[in-house]
Parts: sequence; C-alpha cells; structure tokens
Amino acid sequence: MLNALPKSVTVLGSTGSIGVSTLALIEELNAIEPKYRIDVLCGGKNIELLAQQARKFRPNLTVIADTESWGAFQSLMEGSGLEIACGDAAVIEAASRPVDWVMAAIVGIAGLEPVWAAAGTGATVALANKEALVCCGPALLARAKAAGGCILPVDSEHNAIFQVLDGTQKDMVNRLVLTASGGPFRGYSRDQLSRVTVEQALKHPNWSMGAKITIDSASLANKGLEFIEAAYLFDMPADQIDVVIHPQSVIHSMVEYKDGSSLAQMGPADMRVPISYCLNWPRRTAWQAPGFDLKTLGALTFEAPDEDAFPMLKLAREALKAGGDMPVVFNAANEVCVAAFLQKRLAFTQIAENVEAAMMRAQLPSKAINDTSQDVGTILELDARIRALVGGFCDRSASSVPKLRA
Repeated sequence: MLNALPKSVTVLGSTGSIGVSTLALIEELNAIEPKYRIDVLCGGKNIELLAQQARKFRPNLTVIADTESWGAFQSLMEGSGLEIACGDAAVIEAASRPVDWVMAAIVGIAGLEPVWAAAGTGATVALANKEALVCCGPALLARAKAAGGCILPVDSEHNAIFQVLDGTQKDMVNRLVLTASGGPFRGYSRDQLSRVTVEQALKHPNWSMGAKITIDSASLANKGLEFIEAAYLFDMPADQIDVVIHPQSVIHSMVEYKDGSSLAQMGPADMRVPISYCLNWPRRTAWQAPGFDLKTLGALTFEAPDEDAFPMLKLAREALKAGGDMPVVFNAANEVCVAAFLQKRLAFTQIAENVEAAMMRAQLPSKAINDTSQDVGTILELDARIRALVGGFCDRSASSVPKLRA
C-alpha cells in the first residue's frame, strides 16, 4: 500500500560523496515504491553535478553555495523551470524549510549554520557533518529535541554504536569502542610521516571520501573528531570511550557492557548502509545492499593506535577533557592545517604540530578564550580568530616543508 504523502527530503551537500550516496539510495528505493520526495538540494562548487541532480529529482529549490559559480549555474539550469538560488544565506534559508528528513552533509565549519537551522525545524536530521557536533554538540542536540525533531548519526562509527547501544540500560555500559582503519600510513614512524605526499595521503585503503575527510583519516584527526562527537551524542565521559585500529573496516564500532558482552555492528565499507538506517528510522530499510559473506572475510585484526606517531587523537581527547571552547579550537586549527597540507604548504606532521600550538595558545592566561555560549555567531567568531592565528603558523611553517615527489 502506497503512503499518501511521501517523506519530504532536503540534502545539504548533495554533490559530495555522502549526498551522492543518499540520492542514489533514494532513487533505488523510489523505483520500488515512491516513498521520498526531494524538496531541496544544496551543493557547493560542482555545478554540473548539481544541475544534473536538479533536473533528475526536480526539487522545489536548488541552491549553489559558491557565488562565483552563480552565472554558470544559471546557464546550466536555463529552461528547467526550477527555482534556484545562490550563496550562504540561501543555503541557510533552504535548511530552514520545513521537511520531514534532512541529510546534513556539508563538510567543515561551513555546515554549522545550515545544520543549526535544520535542527530548529523539528525535522529528523541525519548528521554527516562532524564539525557541528564538535563545536556545539550539546546545544545542537537540545535544539533538535526542543523543536520536536532529532539528530541521527550517519558516520559509520556512531551509526554502529547507535544501532547496538541499549539506551534503557546506559548504566550497564562499560565503554564505547570506536574502530579506525588506520588510514594509508598505519605502521609509519613519525620520521616516515614527515615525508609523505598529498597524493599518498589521499589514497585511503577502504573508503571513498572527500579530500578533507580522507586527510583527517590519514592523520587520525577524523577519529579524534569522532571521539568528541561520541561523548556528546551518547552522553558518555571521555574515559569510557576508546579507539582501536581495525584495518579491515568490517566492525564499525562496539559497545562493551558491564556483564562481559560486547555488541558490534558489522557490514561492508559502504556509506549507504548507515544512510539507509537513518532514512527510515526507527524501522530498517530494505534495499539491494552489498553482499556480506563472513566466509570470505579472512582474519579480523585489532591494535592500539600509535598516538606518538599520530598525535591528533591524543589532542582531541585533551580538547574534550578541557571542555569549553577547546573542541572549537581543535576543529578550526585542523581545518586550516589540512587545507595548507592539500596546497602543499605544510608537511603532514606539521598538521598536528600547529594544532597543538593553537591549543596551547588558547590556554595561556594572556590569550584566554571565554567558554562558548550556545550562540552559533559566537562560535563562528571564535572559529575565525583561530583560523587567523593558525594561518600565521602555517605561513611560518611553509618555508620548512620538504620538496617531495608525488
């Protein structure tokens, strides 16, 4: 029996890997039964892909964030009869539109205001933007709840915990265990890491992701951000969250209970799996999911992360324990340093060095930063100050970057 009203959907970051996977899954499901209607699409700079998506799904509104691409996007959309808009303000307005379900997949701090706007509508927000939770997690969760909606985690690790965590027996949880692939440089020494190239860092062994997230995975900053997110999402203290390296990326995370049981969520390295779980929550979604044959998996291995070679995980833990503004500092500093590394202005190991320098500067009495209020504008002002500070660090570090071959 067909639903009278299809679920209305907004996809923020539709041209990124998560957005593309979301739309592909919805297209597949709608071919069986038309349950979902795309109301809004928001993209960044990939105007050709955004135009293709708009013409295929025919949303009520399509927004391109990049103002420099506006003229070219208008030309691509000419004759479509679809409403289009441009700019950051248009993205925030689009995120504020009342819909049933929002995929929040804009990467970086740029996603904070749209996520905040979406959380205030009462929609179910499937969150793939780490920075929003890291910078204002408790306030964001409270805002969604007050509006009658909720935040569902899309990241494979948090989604895995969400699937196996018994919320009625939280007092029986011993610890949450986040798994990490270890990235392309697992087993490297700090000296080896100082000479790795951008091209090497972008070759993740298991997952296909955007450039920023892939670099974060290589440095374990990704896992550090997830560590902070897990504390907020599941209201869990830092000393009850652990990280283990699991190169095969089969077990996506675990919950260890005080009765000796450890429950793990397993599955293929395919982001459509957690997206599908969020799309029809609390019921699971039947689709042509990729096969998962235990007989062909081989050995599953686990090891402790090397926090001396990969200090970003340790720095994230310190940021969470420090509280206040420190997660904002950690996130902003990392974003600036990753951008500098991708531009080949910074060595890989200098990412962590500059993030640590920013965190130390934030702790100095003469440079003390007040605790964030739960106002997004205040957080963005702090973010801008940290970016300016770390930009200076990167400029000074650039002269020492070794000339590396791809």
